[in-house]
Amino acid sequence: MKLNYKRTLLVGFAFFLICAFWQAYDTLVPKILTDKFVLSQSVSGAVMAIDNLLAVFLLPWFGAISDRSGFKSGKRKPFVLVGTLIACVAVLALSFADNAQLKNISAVSDDSRSALEVLYDAEPSLKIKNSDSAEELPLKQAIGREAFVSIFDLKDTDSEKYNQMYTDYVMPARQAYAANSTRGNPVPFVCFGGILMILLVSMGTFRSPAVALMPDVTAKPLRSKANAVINLMGAVGGILVLVLGILFGTGKIENSLMSYGGFFVAVVGIMLAALLVFMLFVKEPEWSAEAAALNLKSDGEVTGNGDRKLTKGEKISLVLILASVVLWFMGYNAVISKYSVYAGNVLGLDYNLTLTVAQGAAIISYIPIGMIASKVGRKKSIIAGVVMLGTAFTVASFMRSGSSLWMMNAIFVIAGIGWATISVNSYPMVVELSKGSNVGKYTGYYYTASMAAQMITPVLSGFFLDIKLTTLFPYAAIFTFLAFVTMLFVKHGDNKPEAKMNIEAFGAED
Repeated sequence: MKLNYKRTLLVGFAFFLICAFWQAYDTLVPKILTDKFVLSQSVSGAVMAIDNLLAVFLLPWFGAISDRSGFKSGKRKPFVLVGTLIACVAVLALSFADNAQLKNISAVSDDSRSALEVLYDAEPSLKIKNSDSAEELPLKQAIGREAFVSIFDLKDTDSEKYNQMYTDYVMPARQAYAANSTRGNPVPFVCFGGILMILLVSMGTFRSPAVALMPDVTAKPLRSKANAVINLMGAVGGILVLVLGILFGTGKIENSLMSYGGFFVAVVGIMLAALLVFMLFVKEPEWSAEAAALNLKSDGEVTGNGDRKLTKGEKISLVLILASVVLWFMGYNAVISKYSVYAGNVLGLDYNLTLTVAQGAAIISYIPIGMIASKVGRKKSIIAGVVMLGTAFTVASFMRSGSSLWMMNAIFVIAGIGWATISVNSYPMVVELSKGSNVGKYTGYYYTASMAAQMITPVLSGFFLDIKLTTLFPYAAIFTFLAFVTMLFVKHGDNKPEAKMNIEAFGAED
């Protein structure tokens, strides 16, 4: 029995566009909320948790609805089409709201001496708070006018000092200025929030159907390998957006108040191109029928209506797997949702660079991980991935501005491989317990667990980050190692040995 890599890659274009979107969302929306609308880390975290709150309800619901749908083009494809188109329109609308707020603060948004002069002379007197201090001081008491304006001159002569002073003085002063502007004209913020809700609902309608398509068209023994390919496609989508971020300069400290309009247009272009490939070349009804026939021959599973009864041991394992999903997402998503802020303020780095390193490591490792898991098992692979991820977060806890860039890259390589190992194998463990007709339902279980964690952790981690930014990685490490404990007790959901069957049609090229 062989995996048809061409088909799986085509199916993966849906996850490709999903991950491209969320990479842009997770890195830029927190920056917009904190830099332009000047929300605190905890309030920003609460806003970032809204998509996960919606997903807790939307993902299992639309997963189950797609299970029962009977569209001519397939059970899943129509949801991907409609949801993506609405999301693309909303992303473009979001950029207009962002630019409207930028217009409010245009006098201080560019990187120039004149902007710093306006910022220093602004009334009412601006108060700033150093990133590691709870004490607020009026800007004019914290630093003299000439010293403040001269920060601009350090850009080309002393980049390390420039980054530090920019972080300590210019960014807080800009944020205070932006807060005053938002209070004076809240319309852009209200529009931004309304569009964000439409965007998040549209994305929630098709993630479960998109992900459920892989097990629909893949025989059970091949699902870890197939999920490796799907995750590879998602990582490519994410890294492509990170590369765009580098090209547009979205992660540079001095660009914290830049316009993201061009970047958002490019992201929408990527999403639409992926959607076009997906809709034109994925033959969902035909491929699903072939996979159902293979499952019938390999283990006698008949795809039909109704739920398969889980044994007591299987139910316990399902709960433990889902608990593990909650715990490692509590750690991982805290880093993902706050790293763009953390990188600039604590590490003095462009967040795009280190995240690209992690994504690149994941891309290289996805296929080998799928092959290894088919031999040693999903559970052992996940436990190894949890150890790698937790270790990377633990070491990252000690990194600060001026630390070795090579060390940071090495940490993120380990984190990328660890997360890839977890993500390749965890979803197949959940759907291994499903029946062919209710894959969407079990996909909903998986995403309910992951989204519940992602709903809680931005708020909880934001609370600690408001106290001290350097709590981010210790927080993530603790939750990751808790997932190690729960996974030790999982007894079901692992892959069965690949059947020695002479079924080559499924692996043939189209």
